[in-house]
Amino acid sequence: QVQLVESGGGLVLPGGSLRLSCAVSGFTSDYYAIGWFRLRQAPGTEREAVSCISGTAIRTYYADSVKGRFTISRDNAKNTVYLEMNSLKSEDTAVYYCAAAYYSDPNIFVCTRDGMDYWGKGTLVTVSS
Repeated sequence: QVQLVESGGGLVLPGGSLRLSCAVSGFTSDYYAIGWFRLRQAPGTEREAVSCISGTAIRTYYADSVKGRFTISRDNAKNTVYLEMNSLKSEDTAVYYCAAAYYSDPNIFVCTRDGMDYWGKGTLVTVSS
């Protein structure tokens, strides 16, 4: 049974940092691209891609809004993917979800919501003073 479990969310001051973790189980993680998505708490918003990483960790993607502030990484030996978030802003407040998609080529991925096969339940990040 495929499972993704996020942790590490919480309340942080603007300019602060958090590290999110996504523990994956039920599949061989090397062949799964993992992505972080977020849903902001505002009417009409949709779950948006924040960052993705290929199975081999060779390729990464970052949304323009987080480039230079967030870093995605993975440790396949621990079946865990991380999202290091620095210089946090109030607009980063959202529920963050990790998701997985299988690729026969572990060096490729498409970082889109519709391209993901499995989802975690999310962890809330609140950036506020």
